[in-house]
Amino acid sequence: MTAQADVKRYELLIGGEAVPPGGGAYSSIIDPSTETPIASVAQGTAADVDRAVQAARAALKPWNAIRASERGRILMRFAELMRTHQDEIAAVESLDAGKPISGVRRQDVPAAIDTLAYYAGWCDKINGQVVPARPDALTYTVREPVGVVAAIVPWNFPLMIGMWKIAPALACGCTLVVKPAELTPLSALMLGRLALEAGVPPGVLNIVTGKGSVVGDALVAHPGVDKVTFTGSPSVGRGILQGAAVNFKRVTLELGGKSANVIFADANLDQAARAAASGIFFNAGQVCSGGSRVLVQRAVYDEVVERLAQRAKAVTLGDPAQKETSMGPLISAKQMQSVLDYVDIGKREGASVVSGGRRWGERGYFVEPTVFANVEHEMRISQEEIFGPVVSVIPFDDEADAVRIANGTLYSLAAGVWSADIGRVHRMASALKAGTVWVNTYGYTDVRLPWGGSGDSGFGREHGDVAIENFTEPKSVWVSLAQ
Repeated sequence: MTAQADVKRYELLIGGEAVPPGGGAYSSIIDPSTETPIASVAQGTAADVDRAVQAARAALKPWNAIRASERGRILMRFAELMRTHQDEIAAVESLDAGKPISGVRRQDVPAAIDTLAYYAGWCDKINGQVVPARPDALTYTVREPVGVVAAIVPWNFPLMIGMWKIAPALACGCTLVVKPAELTPLSALMLGRLALEAGVPPGVLNIVTGKGSVVGDALVAHPGVDKVTFTGSPSVGRGILQGAAVNFKRVTLELGGKSANVIFADANLDQAARAAASGIFFNAGQVCSGGSRVLVQRAVYDEVVERLAQRAKAVTLGDPAQKETSMGPLISAKQMQSVLDYVDIGKREGASVVSGGRRWGERGYFVEPTVFANVEHEMRISQEEIFGPVVSVIPFDDEADAVRIANGTLYSLAAGVWSADIGRVHRMASALKAGTVWVNTYGYTDVRLPWGGSGDSGFGREHGDVAIENFTEPKSVWVSLAQ
């Protein structure tokens, strides 16, 4: 598609320069709340990927020649520039992804800045250790950067998840080629410009926009890429894993979820229902850890269903730029139709829609917050990731029944437990198959705590000191002391 004259054109960022795409093609970025074009973005090619990887490879030595403490100061300047431009960043993210501006200001932007500042502090603390293997040798380990990293970023949290990958990789001395989602590339391009302004050397952070089937596949297959970090769907994750096997790239995958939010009868039902509603309707349900299955003990099932329905009806849909809007559109017409198709599937399976279930308005990709009752564990709406504002409320009898249902999917990213019984919440936290278990709350993350899952939720962890291991290789050094 050719660039339109009435929207801004964005080029690739390679080697510190704005570079037109080798194939000359651009795509329109659509505002999902109005269905109108807002930008024209370069469609990268395999040749563009090769150029970016070469730039990243050439920048490895210069980036690591900088003292670790100075790298930390550069990254801290990067964080300060983000803070200075936070209103502009928030506006771009809200427009690009259809996210309510209030939520972007409250979560996405502060979390991205906090992530960058946190890993800026890690730069001069990535230590090896002396290991006393034997008395006639000095044996020690060092951690070296893994090399060139391909970071493939999803469309649901492009700024925040993008920084989850960029910040630790830069702190470890790696260089990157970032492939933002085709639907939401604008904040990544802005980050690339701010990084250069902060003093990150040219070529250290490259941004190649375009299709996953072109840019993503070329990155995964490129022999000059040492590590792939990906957040997205299980189906794409499987393809990345297969592609990375060609030259045994290291891979971290954070994939889907079908998280169970378990509410026992002795829980504070007002707090539980409020958190359960925000846990699935936040970001229009486009959250990998969204609490899309609410498991409720039978004694309070009807009451919780009613509370959730009331909260669904109270959600304010509309223009993401308005501060009173609490839920924006889905990202695309395709995603909207997929969610509506799942609503139809749930009805055919015998579940009952007690709230929502329809498209909202005539313009934009909005779907009403939807609550399904009378859901059975085996139904598709209980087993498959919908990735929209649709919650399945499932009854259970006791702890064993709750664990059986909660663990009975292919996913294992997150879970929640609500109860006043301290012994019960600890038993449940131990029994639930999930990378994160929230107790009497839901949905919080922090860069200091590991994040990830297993099964169809992927493998590996992001955040905290675990991310330092993701982007470094340990090396053993053996020095003979024998005379």
